[in-house]
Amino acid sequence: MYLIECGLWRIATETAAERKKTDADKSPSEKRADKDFYDSDLSEDVHFNSVSDKAHSRGPVFSFNERYMEMRCGALEEARGMISLMTLGGVLPSILVTGTSGIGWLYQDITTPDTRSIVGVLLALLMTGLSAGIIYLYYTYGLQITRLEMLTSRHLIVRFNRITQQVHLHRPKSCGGIVTFPWHTTGSTAIYPADDHLSVGMRLGLIWHPSKTGLPHLESAMVGKQGQGGSELRDEWEFIRRYMEEGPHAVPRPRLSTHLPSPIQAFSAQFEGLGRFVRNSSWLFKVCLLLLWPAFVIVGTAHWVSLMLCWRPRWPKVIREAGMPGKPVPPVTTLSDYPPEIQARLLANADRWELKPGKRPERKARKARAKATRNEQS
Repeated sequence: MYLIECGLWRIATETAAERKKTDADKSPSEKRADKDFYDSDLSEDVHFNSVSDKAHSRGPVFSFNERYMEMRCGALEEARGMISLMTLGGVLPSILVTGTSGIGWLYQDITTPDTRSIVGVLLALLMTGLSAGIIYLYYTYGLQITRLEMLTSRHLIVRFNRITQQVHLHRPKSCGGIVTFPWHTTGSTAIYPADDHLSVGMRLGLIWHPSKTGLPHLESAMVGKQGQGGSELRDEWEFIRRYMEEGPHAVPRPRLSTHLPSPIQAFSAQFEGLGRFVRNSSWLFKVCLLLLWPAFVIVGTAHWVSLMLCWRPRWPKVIREAGMPGKPVPPVTTLSDYPPEIQARLLANADRWELKPGKRPERKARKARAKATRNEQS
């Protein structure tokens, strides 16, 4: 499910009216937090020093060789199947029922004129109009939601090319499209051990800030599986870092996953990040999980169906051949790669990512702040 990726892209490309509405809904503290980011914060958060003694990837890794490594992206993979379930279990049956009913009434009126009546004609027109209305509403509003997990690329993927020292993101156009960044502009959310308690159930986040890429918007990718602790995310980042900095010999060879719509991927995704939690939970909680197995089966099946109704993502030729002898290096993504309308929207929202110059001021102790406040009031 590409809901978060699509939402972030829409934020970066909001119109003036949408931006005004979004800002109006924010609280004063949220507005201050959006602007509370300094140059020093970025320089501290983007580095390529070792952060773990154990380089390990929990996957899924689709390709791993001397030239490049491919991993799965996506922030809500465990929830994939819910949209498919609503579409295949709700919208399509409604269209089929109303459509076949309307056609059936019309066919009966045409073939058996003796039984024709005003009521029959009205019912045929009503059901046909209702079916047409559902199809129109679905095509106008629902199809774009369905394509967040069906009739689109099977997975969001990230390719790390160690020969060209570049990172490539493969996403649908509704999520920002295919982009290319230099490796050394990549930031990671898994750097500080102090943040480990905040990382339970999260994925490794990779971030490309405008001050590093030259683009007017922030880019990000959520890589791999959910972590059961921050240490797992740091191990994942260390795996990627060593591969890019030192080569495939510096990390253990990962188990490769298939690009095919595997049922194992569909059903196991629901339990990402739960292993440690379930092991440490009470027997009563484990019994409750067993009682919920029908729901897991339904969602897992819908997940599998969504994978089968998608196609394998395919890179452009220049990226597929990148790093081969005599082949060109893919150009880094720039603002000019986007359509003029998208360029204008990205530039209009560029102030979202501006950094305050200098270093973040040290926070005063609580007592000192309280004393300063009292002195100002007196």
